[in-house]
Amino acid sequence: MTDPKAIVADFFAAFSRGDIAGVLDRMTDDATWWVAGRIDGMSGTNTKDELGTLLHQVRPLYRAGALVITPKSMIAEGDCVAVEAASHAELVAGGVYANEYHFLIELAGGRVHRVREYSDTHHMLETFSA
Repeated sequence: MTDPKAIVADFFAAFSRGDIAGVLDRMTDDATWWVAGRIDGMSGTNTKDELGTLLHQVRPLYRAGALVITPKSMIAEGDCVAVEAASHAELVAGGVYANEYHFLIELAGGRVHRVREYSDTHHMLETFSA
């Protein structure tokens, strides 16, 4: 697969299935995932290994075992893909987590190298701190 938008769509499909191994396999060894904001434990940069640990920790919180991220639009230029997306997950403890995102995803060698996530971190904090 060489089309940048197809690579990113496949990455989010694995994420939305709760396929943590598949998500990590689609990332370069030195990949990072950065989240905007200043909320300890939610914002900042995670390495690929840290992301894997985080995904395993949050997976049991979702009734279906995954946070579904649905891309609404994508624009690609070279190895960068800009993605507008929405998420949805019913929580085991009750309630719903639904967020809106802008992701800037940088690819390297056909794999995800760097993710920059812009989302409503206040909603994230309210949902997962409750």
